[in-house]
Amino acid sequence: MQTLRFDNRFTRLLPADAETENDRRQVYRACYSRVQPTAVSAPELIAWAPAVAARLGLSDADCMSDLFVQVFSGNRLLPGMEPHATCYGGHQFGSWAGQLGDGRAINLGELVNDAGEHWMLQLKGAGPTPYSRNADGLAVLRSSIREFLCSEAMHHLGIPTTRALSMVATGEQVMRDMFYDGRPALEPGAVVCRVAPSFLRFGSLQIFAARKDPETLKQLLDFTIRHDFPHLGEPGKACYLQWFAEVCQRTADLIVAWMRVGFVHGVMNTDNMSVLGLTIDYGPYGWLEGFDPDWTPNTTDRQMHRYCFGKQAAMAGWNLARLGEAILPLIGDVGLLQAQLDQYTAYYRSQWQAMMAGKLGLIAFRAPEDDALVDELQRILQLTETDMTIFYRKLADLDDHINPDDCSDTMLMQPLLDAWYAPQQITADIKGQIGSWLRRYIRRLQQDGRSHELRRAAMNRSNPKYVLRNYLAQVAIDRAEAGDYSEIHRLQALLLRPYDEQPECEAYAARRPEWARERAGCSMLSCSS
Repeated sequence: MQTLRFDNRFTRLLPADAETENDRRQVYRACYSRVQPTAVSAPELIAWAPAVAARLGLSDADCMSDLFVQVFSGNRLLPGMEPHATCYGGHQFGSWAGQLGDGRAINLGELVNDAGEHWMLQLKGAGPTPYSRNADGLAVLRSSIREFLCSEAMHHLGIPTTRALSMVATGEQVMRDMFYDGRPALEPGAVVCRVAPSFLRFGSLQIFAARKDPETLKQLLDFTIRHDFPHLGEPGKACYLQWFAEVCQRTADLIVAWMRVGFVHGVMNTDNMSVLGLTIDYGPYGWLEGFDPDWTPNTTDRQMHRYCFGKQAAMAGWNLARLGEAILPLIGDVGLLQAQLDQYTAYYRSQWQAMMAGKLGLIAFRAPEDDALVDELQRILQLTETDMTIFYRKLADLDDHINPDDCSDTMLMQPLLDAWYAPQQITADIKGQIGSWLRRYIRRLQQDGRSHELRRAAMNRSNPKYVLRNYLAQVAIDRAEAGDYSEIHRLQALLLRPYDEQPECEAYAARRPEWARERAGCSMLSCSS
C-alpha cells in the first residue's frame, strides 16, 4: 500500500480555499478546502469489495492489513494523499439551497492504477469539514451498510455508479434523529470509502454561476473536460456545448437504467447528480416492490412526490436545465442549450422504448403498436399490488408458442402467481384484464418468431432476479448493529450475480414480507438513512 501512486490533479490545478482552519464557513472562489479526517478510536473492517480493490492495485492481503483499516477509517494517510472537501451548491427539492459542499465526505486523493486510470478515493463519515454547517460530518452504520451494498449491487446490475471499496466500523457512537421527529438516539458509527473517476456534480458548477464567478466556473469546466472528457477536444464554446450534450445523454442512459430495474434514488437534487452520469449519494433509495409510479422511499418527499419513480426522467431533465443555466455565461446562447435539452427528451424516449423491448423480450420496439402494449401493461401492473421485479422475471417463463385463445385467464396467469401480493383478492374483472393483456403480448411475441429459449435468455439478462430490497438491507443492518456482519457478506456475494438463478438463495428473491410493509428502514427512509 505504501507504493500506491497518487496524482492529485484536482488539488494541483484548481483554486484552493485560502483559509486553512476547519471551521464552518462560506467558501468563495475556490473549488475545495484542505481538511484532515477525524481519527477514530477502534476501527474494525466490516467488508471490502475485492474487485474494486484489485482495480486500484490492492491485494486481499492489503485489504486485511491493519494499515488498510487505519487509512480507510481516516486514522492515517498514505504518502501522496492530499485530503480535501469540495465546494458545491445545488437545488434541493426545487429550491436553490446555496453552498452545500462535502459536509461529511473527505477526498483522500486521486490514485493512479497500473492502467493509468485516475480514481478519487473518498471517505464518507470521516468528520467535519468547512461545509458541514451544523452537522458532525459523521456517518452511522445503517446508512453505511446501505451505501456499501447498493454501490456494488448497482454496478453488477450494469448501472453506472460510484463504487465502494470498504466499510469500517469506528467503534464510536453517533447521535442521529433518523426521522427528524425530535427523538435522537446514539447509533454505531462507520466510514465507507467511495471510489469514482470524479465526484463532480451539477451543483459543483452551479455554485460559481450563482455567485457570478465566471472565472472559477470556467476553470472547473475546462478541468473536467480535459481530464474526464478528453475526447471532446480543447475547451471552448463549441466544446462546452458538446460537453452539455454528452452529459444530457449520459444522464438519460442512467435514468433508463434505473427505470429498468425499478430503482428509485429518492433525492435527485442537483447536488446529487453526477456530470459523469453515475449514480451517487445513496441515501433514501429503494426498489419498487408493489408497482406504483408515484412511490418514493423518501419521507421528506412524501407530500410532493417530486422524486417518485415515475417522475425521475422529468426531474433529471429539470436538473439538466439548471446545469444549462449554470454554463450559459460561457456559451451565451440559450437557444443552443435548449436544443440539447430537447434532444434529451427525445433520446430518453428512444432509449426507454429500447429498454422496454428488452424487458419484454421483443427483438425491437415497434411504435405505435408497442407503445399501446406497454401503456396497457403499466395500467395492468397497478390493478392489484404487483411485485415489479418478480413479474418481469416470471414473464420470461410464459409459454409463447401456444394459441392464447385456447387458454383460460387462470392458465395464462399461472407462471406469474408469485408476483402478486394478494392473488386471492384478484377479482374476475381484474383477472380478465390481465388475461386480455397476456393474450395480446403472446401474439406480439409470435410476430417476432423468436424461440422461447432465446427470448427467455434475453429477458433474464434484462430483468434481474435479485435486487437489494430495502427489507433485505434492513435485516443486514439489524444483525450488524448486534455485532453480526455475516448477512452483509451474504448479500454482497448474492448481488455479484443478480441475473443468475442461484437456487440456494431463492428466499432472497421473494416478495417483501408483510412485517416490512411499514417498518422504518424498509418502507420509510429519510435523508439520514
